[in-house]
Amino acid sequence: MSSKNKNAIAAAVLALLATGSMAVGAQTIRIANQGDALSLDPHSLNESLQLSTDSNVYEPLVGRNKDLSLAPLLATSWKQTSPTVWRFDLRKNVQFQDGTPFTADDVVFSFARAAGDGSDMRANTSDIKEVRKIDDHTIEIETRGPFPILPDVISQIYILSKKWCEDNKATKPVDRRKGIENTASFKANGTGPFKVRERQPDVRTVFVRNPTYWGKIEGNVQEVVFTPIANPATRVAALLSGEVDVMEPVPVQDIARVNASDNARVISGPELRTIFMGMDQKRDELLYSSVKGKNPFKDKRVRQAFYQAIDIVGIQKTVMRGASRPTALLVGPGINGWSAEQDKRLPYDVEAAKKLMADAGYPSGFEVTLNCPNDRYVNDGQICQSVAANLAKINVKVNLATETKGTYFPKILRRDTSFYLLGWTPTTYDAHNALTSLTACPDDKGAGQFNLGAYCNPKLDELTKKIQSETDKAKRDAMIKEAFAIHADDIGTLPLHQQSLAWGVSKKVELTQLADNFMPFKWMSIKP
Repeated sequence: MSSKNKNAIAAAVLALLATGSMAVGAQTIRIANQGDALSLDPHSLNESLQLSTDSNVYEPLVGRNKDLSLAPLLATSWKQTSPTVWRFDLRKNVQFQDGTPFTADDVVFSFARAAGDGSDMRANTSDIKEVRKIDDHTIEIETRGPFPILPDVISQIYILSKKWCEDNKATKPVDRRKGIENTASFKANGTGPFKVRERQPDVRTVFVRNPTYWGKIEGNVQEVVFTPIANPATRVAALLSGEVDVMEPVPVQDIARVNASDNARVISGPELRTIFMGMDQKRDELLYSSVKGKNPFKDKRVRQAFYQAIDIVGIQKTVMRGASRPTALLVGPGINGWSAEQDKRLPYDVEAAKKLMADAGYPSGFEVTLNCPNDRYVNDGQICQSVAANLAKINVKVNLATETKGTYFPKILRRDTSFYLLGWTPTTYDAHNALTSLTACPDDKGAGQFNLGAYCNPKLDELTKKIQSETDKAKRDAMIKEAFAIHADDIGTLPLHQQSLAWGVSKKVELTQLADNFMPFKWMSIKP
């Protein structure tokens, strides 16, 4: 795109924001992000921006405090009545935004919906045997085996109104893989502190306070206008001019500039998300490769060659400008089960990588397509470009296919890929979540749901199941360590780094930055 066209688009976006801002008052916050939530359906995509956005409208039984500890939301208390049964007392006198009372029937319905066809949240429900109603304000969840971290696991299973979904023909989630939409994609009816007043996908979404909310809304914000702005320079310009109040991510090259401005600053912090690359290790022939009749990624030597050919320190310096932490694991500091001892990458060594390729029978390399989003993670497109340049040094020709996350996620979630980039934040803040979602052999119940390359090691699966039920912390941590050692030895994925958070925030705004990159509107305030 020419600079003239980019400037025209930027001017148009700023004009739209300026037009919208004329009607807003002192208690409106305007937020810009590089992408949009792809749906208002909270079960349709397990992606943090969408879950963060939807969490302002919908609520789970158990949520999070500002320190990420568990907090009672639609459940006031919970306890284990046996090793495999949890009882939850539900909050009374709560209603959905259309006035329908919240009851146990909505919980039973929502868990079944989240576990059903088309749901992207099945990994969080795969070990639940049954959710049953005891009375209108009590439910029990029975698991397939002892599951001491169940409350953590269900903290992002949002509750929908059974009646509303039935009335609006939205009893099943929007299936992003098949492009199937329903009312829940464009309209919302939750119990949360904000409700959706206007939804224009990829243009803007307007949220307003829910006047019948059961709880306290700590901040003073009455309205939130969320606008996706893909162009980084336009996002920064909108923040510095005062057209938006909060934006993320701030491009790493613009952090100093924003901090030097009179009306905005950057709030930075470590993020719990790990960025990594996956490879199709299941098909006998890759879908998108010059190698015919076999799959080079089934050979550990090829996977290790790719790993050791990636100059992660170079990516940290030139692409991320220091705003990343190279990693050898699928989890980082802040996640239970992370080990500094294990977090040591294989050395960057092009010559060793070339030898591994030759030993595997690919001395001249091969071609392969790398799928990558360009509006989801920090500098995601540039990361993939750097990886492609690195792999060229071992004679691998990478055909880079970058696209907006709106088309990227449906494609890779169908496993229509040979080589891909993905980011993952464990929703439980525990290593078990990464193991069961990213390394488990995929099944039809949700295990390995985001193991899109279908890596599979039965010994690792056996350990993951033991980790789930183990209550002794020392034993459990030892098993997590063993599981990650198996995965690292297999070169199951290509770990890259944990990215850093960088939110651009007006000096008039006060908010809470969480390490999972969620942005709760109820904790936002704006000065007059």
